[in-house]
Amino acid sequence: MTVAEVQAAVAGGGAIAVDSDCHIRARWPCDPPVPDPESRAAPAQLLWPMDRGGIDRAAVICAAIGANPDNAAFALAAPEHSGGRLEVFADLECRWSADHRRPGAAGRLRAALARWPAMRGFTTGLAENEPGDWLVGPEGGAFFGLAAEGRLIASLSVLPHQVPEVARLATAPPDLAMLPHHLDIRAPRTAATPDAPGLVARAADCATVSSSPPARATSRRRRTTVPHAPRHGFRAFLQARFGPVRRVRGSDDAVLSRHMTYARTRAMVARHGPGSVAEKAAMLGGTMGGLLARAGA
Repeated sequence: MTVAEVQAAVAGGGAIAVDSDCHIRARWPCDPPVPDPESRAAPAQLLWPMDRGGIDRAAVICAAIGANPDNAAFALAAPEHSGGRLEVFADLECRWSADHRRPGAAGRLRAALARWPAMRGFTTGLAENEPGDWLVGPEGGAFFGLAAEGRLIASLSVLPHQVPEVARLATAPPDLAMLPHHLDIRAPRTAATPDAPGLVARAADCATVSSSPPARATSRRRRTTVPHAPRHGFRAFLQARFGPVRRVRGSDDAVLSRHMTYARTRAMVARHGPGSVAEKAAMLGGTMGGLLARAGA
């Protein structure tokens, strides 16, 4: 199965290519430092590789980290967003926020929807030491109940030990679309979690999972090793439990663009991923495009 076949499947029949996890920021927030911090993560720096890689749309996952205290406002004000190619997911109730675990989460979501009525989704990131029970407690219940009413996509940054609560959340608001990410069972932070594969598998019946490039969950020392051998087993595990149509691809651009390009991602899926051409096209954009089409007002 060739790259050209997969590209043709994405381009034909109404299928699209969608990046499920990328970023734009006013100032570069990550290590290592870059010589152009004010422009390295600008909208144009995302759209340029999207154009050349054949990516139609992208979900911009916001994070108020570094010198970006209002990343969501910056991203939603980007002129390119009005063209419909960038769908901005504001960061709400995240571990880096001053509002993290402060009462009133549902009210803050309601305020965000009033401020950004075109928002189709949001991201929330749990702290590493949280068990995850906030998701289904009184605060989380009201918060995600409102999200379900608004048909929003909930992009959840969770670790394996928190996935059982994600599964419980799926039984509360019945129509909540959930997109967990950062689930890697071989990442440095999760390698010691007992039965991490079994925990992650509990999301298979209730969520679509977002997969980032292999370097995302590889130790810094091994990120220069291609093709990131420690991730091979995890990719096979995700394929076995979620299948190609319950997985979407996220680039984590611009953070990981030095490790993986859109062209290399397509080549990796086409040459090494299991499944039919249509299933690979779903993973590269069809599934995420469907989630976005059903989301929002």
